[in-house]
Amino acid sequence: MKSYAISSKADVSELIDTYNPDFILYRDKSNENYHVEAVKFAKVCSKKKKLQYFIHQDVNLAKKLDVTGVHLTSTQFDKIEYAKSLNLKVIISTHSLKEVQMAQKKGADYVTYSPIFASPDKGEPKGIQNLEKLCQEIDIKVFALGGIVKQKEVDLISSSGVYGFASIRYFEKV
Repeated sequence: MKSYAISSKADVSELIDTYNPDFILYRDKSNENYHVEAVKFAKVCSKKKKLQYFIHQDVNLAKKLDVTGVHLTSTQFDKIEYAKSLNLKVIISTHSLKEVQMAQKKGADYVTYSPIFASPDKGEPKGIQNLEKLCQEIDIKVFALGGIVKQKEVDLISSSGVYGFASIRYFEKV
């Protein structure tokens, strides 16, 4: 199962060295210097050969920095085709089967589907049975997200059919 680290830190060297994630996202919604910090993030990540690294929301910045791709919010479905036309991989946040199907139809490469477990201010958890059902009904690669804090949650979703798990708090121990 693939791992997808979400970090608000541009210098993710220690996180990468500690956890060796397959995917990583730089997401810092409150940083006014996001573009500047994103350059640092891209430099750190570019040194890791197999790491796929993503910028949050900004398709043009992702292209400019030559990162793997962009992680779009659940309000940015209209940006999927544009990002794909720039040869960027696309991950988009989803919260329902309908959104996952729309992401698949528009050509996204991956979705995050959340929240699976209880997570602060993220609404009612979907649960593992819902996740399993979703994975049986679609073809797009799904990262389970939400409330994945320890290995026990990773173990609980491991047989659900997901492509991987995404988390902020799981990777914050460094």
